Amino acid sequence: MTTPEPINPGADVLPKRDVPELTKRDYWSIYWRSTFMLGSFNFERMQAIGVAVTMIPAIKRFYNKKEDQAAALGRHLEFFNTQPWVASSIFGVTTAMERQRAAGEDISEADVTNVKVGLMGPLAGVGDPIFWGTARPVLAALGASLAINGNLLGPLLFFVGLSVLRIATRWYGFKAGYQKGIEVVSEVGGHTLQRLTQIASIMGLFVMGSLVSKWTSINIPFVLTEYTNQEGETVVTTMQDTLDALLPGLVALGLTFLCMWLLRKKVNAIWIIFGMFAVGILGYWAGILAP
Repeated sequence: MTTPEPINPGADVLPKRDVPELTKRDYWSIYWRSTFMLGSFNFERMQAIGVAVTMIPAIKRFYNKKEDQAAALGRHLEFFNTQPWVASSIFGVTTAMERQRAAGEDISEADVTNVKVGLMGPLAGVGDPIFWGTARPVLAALGASLAINGNLLGPLLFFVGLSVLRIATRWYGFKAGYQKGIEVVSEVGGHTLQRLTQIASIMGLFVMGSLVSKWTSINIPFVLTEYTNQEGETVVTTMQDTLDALLPGLVALGLTFLCMWLLRKKVNAIWIIFGMFAVGILGYWAGILAP
């Protein structure tokens, strides 16, 4: 691992010494601890306790004095809040800086804290749209489309797919952050993460849009015409038949655009959901809508 240029030379620097690398056991310990990061979430310092607990194996490995260990643990009890999966990348960068500080490099306590806090916002801005706004709803939609037909692969696709994504992000995120150290900061300042977020968002919107007509079912049985043909059969043409002839899934598409318009008008999503419940119940009662 390359040694970065001094960030704040001369500020509470420790004596130079040889510091051991993390062991494989340390890697696994940090990983498992990071999965419980939200177990002690609080509204004063958010994820701070989980961060400190996650960093304990690295702190014990790098610092051989109790007072240095206590100081390191104390600075990781400060306010921290970001997307929990990408937090592992921040842990990796922070761990690399802690090792450099323990080795006597020109890195102060404030430098470690500032880099950690500085990464919270940018990586949360990447993690939230990719995982919460794209991966989770897309996998849920794909799983629901299978489950609605009684296919057991539906819930398995959602659970296994999301779990694999979570495990890979946490494990490889920490390793990448630790190996690259504070060089990651320069990449966050560029446009790499912004492009990644944009690509993921577009892909998610495309998949969700293609699934609208599949798992949104609207039936309007209102009778437009009714006649008897030459064979003596009664032929009934409903509003839904006419709409399907024009464009299958047209009503579902219109409902989607209506919801998008209401959201852009700052209408609360809860009111939109309740509104659709009311329209469905009243429409069924009036005979306008059918299951």
